[in-house]
Amino acid sequence: MPTINVTTESGMNAKKFALWLFIVSIVMIFASLTSAFLVRRAEGNWIIYDLPSALWISSFIIVLSSASMHWAYVAAKKNNFPTAGKAIVVTLLLGLSFGYTQFMAWSELVDQKVFFAFANPGGSFFYVLTGLHAFHIITGLLYLLVTWYKVNNNKISSKNIIQVEMCATFWHFLGVLWLYLFVFLFMYH
Repeated sequence: MPTINVTTESGMNAKKFALWLFIVSIVMIFASLTSAFLVRRAEGNWIIYDLPSALWISSFIIVLSSASMHWAYVAAKKNNFPTAGKAIVVTLLLGLSFGYTQFMAWSELVDQKVFFAFANPGGSFFYVLTGLHAFHIITGLLYLLVTWYKVNNNKISSKNIIQVEMCATFWHFLGVLWLYLFVFLFMYH
């Protein structure tokens, strides 16, 4: 069944427009959380902790996953859907690895006796920021699965790769968002 492309009055694809609105809303959420982090930190009663070393590994993994997603997009543009499917699987595996390293980071914090608790806003903000990002990673992994399914079942062609393009856009956004959070946490933990 052919895909119907709906465009807005400005000529932009409606699905792309919705994705960008979603991305902007996520940016606003994280901007407000990091702002609240800084305001609350300035008030005092802030626990100092060592930044988990697993975050360095997860940052490397998310950059690799962005590269593999770009590989999938380039392959799809060249009508090489077997390669695109493989690259999406690599991205999925790297995304799962990223999630695992986030879990390891939380374990490192627990070992430091840093918990999610109202008496400990420093640690609590860490868990909220990374947990909310992990939630978005899960949505990205689901999006990757849907895209992989469509690629492998010939539901996408090189003339209409909007699904792959949007998936790549969202995945790259999650990578950039993580790098922002990592630098932010590195500077202010």
